[in-house]
Amino acid sequence: MKRVLLFPFLFFACIALSACNPSDDTPSAPETNIPGQSENTGDAGESGNNEENENPENPDNDDALMENNTLTLTVNDRSFTATLADNSATEALKERLVQGALEVRLDDYGNMEKVGSLGFSLPRTDRQTTTVPGDIMLYQGSSIVIFYGSNSWAYTPLAKVDGVSTREEMLDLLGGMGSITLTLSLAE
Repeated sequence: MKRVLLFPFLFFACIALSACNPSDDTPSAPETNIPGQSENTGDAGESGNNEENENPENPDNDDALMENNTLTLTVNDRSFTATLADNSATEALKERLVQGALEVRLDDYGNMEKVGSLGFSLPRTDRQTTTVPGDIMLYQGSSIVIFYGSNSWAYTPLAKVDGVSTREEMLDLLGGMGSITLTLSLAE
């Protein structure tokens, strides 16, 4: 009886040990989304070099846009501006926006903010922050949050809406309560 139990045990032990092959000792880097690349890479016919294909007529315009620290936000055909923070997240966001405008669906949350997924990740430099109306923050590396109220949490600052200091002013720019589609672009 002991031999009958010993063979299945040895079989499974060999299988388990073969899974620990020394060639697998090198950990692979986790998958990350590089700003400017879509999450669905590998489509047939794409060259993979987006920088050369985006603006062949005027590559110097891309440099001018990257130096710009003003973000244009558009909701319901109404545009307003925000001044970008100085950090790695905003640099990566600018690299993405040089390729073209970005649309994000935002939904109200907690009667203080509108939040939506960017569809890609940005570098995080989260710090404990108490927000005010007009603050634009990165939440968990992949969501954008626009505050019309106040909250205290760990965020990465992205921008501050220009000329906004009250809840009413921010809600007016965002079209009031309810879901919206926000278009982000770099001011020209």
